[in-house]
Amino acid sequence: MALEDAKNEVDLAFTRKDLRGLASENTFGGATSFLRRRYTKDLAGVDLAVTGVPFDQAVTNRPGTRLGPRAIREASTLQPIDPPYGWGFDPLSEFAVVDYGDLAFDYAMVPAFPAALKDHIGGILDAGAASLVLGGDHYITFPILQAYAERFGPMSLVQFDAHSDTWPDDDMDRIDHGTMFYKAVKMGIVDPARSVQIGIRTTNEDTLGVHTIDARSVHEAAPGEVAARVKEIVGDSPVYLTFDIDALDPAFAPGTGTPVWGGLASWQAAAILRDLAGINMIGGDVVEVSPPFDTSGATAIAGAHVATELLCLWCWTRRQAGR
Repeated sequence: MALEDAKNEVDLAFTRKDLRGLASENTFGGATSFLRRRYTKDLAGVDLAVTGVPFDQAVTNRPGTRLGPRAIREASTLQPIDPPYGWGFDPLSEFAVVDYGDLAFDYAMVPAFPAALKDHIGGILDAGAASLVLGGDHYITFPILQAYAERFGPMSLVQFDAHSDTWPDDDMDRIDHGTMFYKAVKMGIVDPARSVQIGIRTTNEDTLGVHTIDARSVHEAAPGEVAARVKEIVGDSPVYLTFDIDALDPAFAPGTGTPVWGGLASWQAAAILRDLAGINMIGGDVVEVSPPFDTSGATAIAGAHVATELLCLWCWTRRQAGR
């Protein structure tokens, strides 16, 4: 059936009539929206809006993540032919998911960027949808959290990362992808007692009360045990899930700005994410995919799979609750 449909389906990003359904368009052709969803700015009836934030002016090492959203979209074209493996349901057919396009901002006016992003996400939330963001460097999570906090209050943060990103920084105007969660905790928009970082393998003595499951702990435990610990920490609180692609070992994701050896394998990340089904995830992002440093495209492929798993996690909770 998929092969038959592929003969007639093309540019579904613009020609798709229904917001729901799989896609059989040839993976190597057509307009590359995320999972072949319709590009639209109309959020009426939309459950989840995927949006790109091509920003990388907060990095401390290698740039290039401004090209991440485009690469993740392209890598995702292999996935919407079939339902996501192992979930037992088809989120693309049961939920209205769209590609909301990228954030528009003036790259030469960096100080104006945070407010622009916060307003962008706020507009999605005000329309009754949730956001799934394709980054971009990890700083982008900070304005996103601010937008969510205005509507949900303090929330749990589940963070997959090689770095804690909680280094001290009391200058709220600084734009830095290594200090934004310090600010988020200090501002009270993230509850450290109900938050957890997974895959950490760099030193930062002050965790600000955030729980840490470092990379070695992940390696020495079964994925299900890690997921169970995360669920125990966050409970039923609203969860924002952020996945820095450098949580993966550079062998699996070389295309990132600050790679650190000893990280998670792709299979570990996939299994942990799958076993997190049931957390009250309200939004999420995948960040730090830097295509210029990975000619194989493996990092963007990993990013596309992570984003799909986040989509499934968000849909799973609403499906179990009868939406």
